[in-house]
Amino acid sequence: MGEGSDPICGTRPVDVKGKMHKVANLAGEDRKEAAKSRRSRAKSMINRETAWCLLTEFTQSESLRKHALAVEACMRACSRKFATDPGTSGLSELGFAELGLSPEDLWGIVGLVHDFDYEKYPSLEDHPYKGNEILKQRGWPEVIRRAVMSHAEYTGVTRDTPLEKALFACDELAGFITAVALIKPGKSLVEVDAKSVRKRMKDKAFARKVNREDIVNGAAALGVDLDEHIAFCIEALLGIADKLGLDGSAAKVVGSA
Repeated sequence: MGEGSDPICGTRPVDVKGKMHKVANLAGEDRKEAAKSRRSRAKSMINRETAWCLLTEFTQSESLRKHALAVEACMRACSRKFATDPGTSGLSELGFAELGLSPEDLWGIVGLVHDFDYEKYPSLEDHPYKGNEILKQRGWPEVIRRAVMSHAEYTGVTRDTPLEKALFACDELAGFITAVALIKPGKSLVEVDAKSVRKRMKDKAFARKVNREDIVNGAAALGVDLDEHIAFCIEALLGIADKLGLDGSAAKVVGSA
């Protein structure tokens, strides 16, 4: 998907929300038809396209966009492993039907937008609170807003569902795996394995902004072995290595210069 501006970016959810309320309040309209109308509009409200538009509206940094893509990839992989029923996402089957999203798309979108406000509002006082306010104003569902809030320890929002636990378990780790790949000779994810990641985790001077405890605690809360989770996320990232610039092409460009 291109990164250029799109007329629906940042506006479509608001418009749809307004239409949903208008439809619900039309006097004399059959309730079943109103509910059907609301569901059909909700399905067009949130999707991967609007999530990407939101991210690129607020985030211009290429590295932050790549981080969002990395977390999205890990979350999609996690959904296939942990989203065994609607309840693992904090939604009922009806909730999924009204959103018009598959579990994989929901988990992926949560990963894609979890830090969308960070570039503009990086302070602990603002992130992810500002993002939550923006999402609420634009009609984004509670299940996404709550997951975004829960990924920051200091918000006090507990992580109760596998969706929320997976986001926390993937966020810091995706960034750390990326950092490890970037110092490899070929700047490629193919050169990264769980052992090399664990080795770098012991080096406090390396990627010092990444909280090692969050990585360890995230895997534990998700109920998976840390080495297994690291390898799992590396495999997920390999699927989008070209989009992350971690397929070895960056090293080839440097070598030919």
